[in-house]
Amino acid sequence: SAIPNFDTTKLPYWDIYIKENKSKTIIVGGTIAGQFMAGLSGGQRKLLLFELIVQRTASQDNLLIVLDEPFAGVTDDFVPFIVGRLNEMRKNHNILLVTNDHVETLKKMADNTVTVSAIDRSTVKINGKMGVDRGMALLAMSIGDEYQHSTNNKDLEFFRSVEFSKNGGILNVVVFAVFAFTLFLLMFWNSAPGQEALVLVAAGMVSFFTANPYFLQLVDWRIYMAEEAEALLHSSKSMNRMLKTMLTMFILFVVTVIQFVCLEVVIGTLTTVPFFFGILFDNVSLMVTMVTLGLYTDLPDQMVQIFGAMPFLLMIFFSTTFSPGAGVNGVKALRYIFSRFYLWCMLPVDIGMEGCPTDGNSLLYLILSSLLTTVVFVAWKVAAGLYKNMHHGKASASRLETMKSVEFAELQLELFGDKALSNLKHIGSNVDLQKLAASCTAPTQHSFEVTMKDAEETTDDDTSQGGFEKFMSFLEEGNGTADKN
Repeated sequence: SAIPNFDTTKLPYWDIYIKENKSKTIIVGGTIAGQFMAGLSGGQRKLLLFELIVQRTASQDNLLIVLDEPFAGVTDDFVPFIVGRLNEMRKNHNILLVTNDHVETLKKMADNTVTVSAIDRSTVKINGKMGVDRGMALLAMSIGDEYQHSTNNKDLEFFRSVEFSKNGGILNVVVFAVFAFTLFLLMFWNSAPGQEALVLVAAGMVSFFTANPYFLQLVDWRIYMAEEAEALLHSSKSMNRMLKTMLTMFILFVVTVIQFVCLEVVIGTLTTVPFFFGILFDNVSLMVTMVTLGLYTDLPDQMVQIFGAMPFLLMIFFSTTFSPGAGVNGVKALRYIFSRFYLWCMLPVDIGMEGCPTDGNSLLYLILSSLLTTVVFVAWKVAAGLYKNMHHGKASASRLETMKSVEFAELQLELFGDKALSNLKHIGSNVDLQKLAASCTAPTQHSFEVTMKDAEETTDDDTSQGGFEKFMSFLEEGNGTADKN
């Protein structure tokens, strides 16, 4: 299986491949890091994702699981399999189905039926209750916990196998590094002392263009990773971003080591420990914007490439003028925020740099300036997060007021029976809960299932209350568990 923590033998069609001795040659997945992998048909992948959800949620309780068109693209032969899995999940979870297919089959299972018109989507019909506000209905139905990712060694192995595959991009970096640094060695072999600036510029350019292709694909990786992590439910996006950041910076470190060794081979005067760290943080200053924008924003690829190239472009203008007195006063002072300026000041020969530190702290200033972009980005993310939380708090307060209304209480009672009472008490409902409790004689309900379909496919007779009573009987058999809300 190309999916971590997934048992393919539970798939309803897998025994066919076992009998035909094809189980080891069929690729299970669909995409791995954005690369399409032929193996299963569309309907088979639908069943695979359905079974994936069943296996992923088996170790958790009281989740809200929303399934959109679970029967679409699936032959009738596999409908009993899906129904059976739904009956398994409903024992521990709250399930909301959205479907136009096999409506009658689902109606027999559903505790509640929500009818959505294809013409007017502002209101819905819940069981026999007409004209319910759609937003109110969504709030009333949204009961259940959020799925929690549990990462293990198999997830890390999956990340490693994808990143170090032929499509991961690392092999391309290795091949280009060998090619480019070999040319560098051939062209700058036996360089004479005094030519350090020229040799350093050439080595820096080789390092930049060696690592740059890998950094440029970070946006595509972020998009594919997010889609795949959500679809396969195998790891958190935050963890993947962290691992990718560490891997990317490690690649930059290795490229810097190669650059440093090549400088030693061709000239031998730029190989002190402080100069190594100077080269390292200078490379970081040129590439870190690609990492922060590529992995930790939603900017499109073109915008990331434009902004990511800015440190390299501005470095050329503000930190490589070797003519004392050149440049416009005020503007040329910007060279002090670019690490490359301090790298030039660390050269063992005087190349005419103006304004170099005289206190011997060039390396310290270089490191601090190389981290400036990261500090600004983190500050922006923190400010944006605070702003988002402020508006989220206002929206949550508005939803809470809606949930305290009489209409919301009536919907909760319609959908969940006396389970709604504890929920309404928790949110501080304005309704007389004692009076509401007196009108609710049904036992506590743990989970529910709602089928949504177009109005053209149902009649008033379709919205009977029998499903709720059947589910109450189901709970009385001892399959329910305590509610977490």
